[in-house]
Amino acid sequence: MSDLDLTRLMSDLERDEGRRRKPYRDSVGKLTIGVGRNLDDVGLSDPEIDYLLGNDIEGVCADLDRNAPWWRDRPEPWQRGLANMCLNLGWPRLSAFRKTLAALEAGDGGKAAVEAMDSKWSAQVGDRAGRIALLFKSI
Repeated sequence: MSDLDLTRLMSDLERDEGRRRKPYRDSVGKLTIGVGRNLDDVGLSDPEIDYLLGNDIEGVCADLDRNAPWWRDRPEPWQRGLANMCLNLGWPRLSAFRKTLAALEAGDGGKAAVEAMDSKWSAQVGDRAGRIALLFKSI
């Protein structure tokens, strides 16, 4: 008996299932992503979720490095709060928080907290905004 050729199997499955970066409904209506991953019935394992989250955090940090390089010089709680906001909003929407970002860049966490809370986003995300504001006020 020969060993299963995983490379060929992966190629066969990709040919037959397709490769999709965004969720779609398959031929029987199941929410599917990637190469035939049935999200309705199989979902994601904890290691897969952690892997995706790690990639998302890397992307957020790269966005902040590119667009607000000063963020790395701020206290860790501020960095965490800013990364949290960026993951939630994406850089394009976070960049509209000009007063919050300016306050953090200037080292005024209290003002940054007030500005973040004085937004439509704050009402939309509820307690999350309050927790992030506390991180900004913590230093």
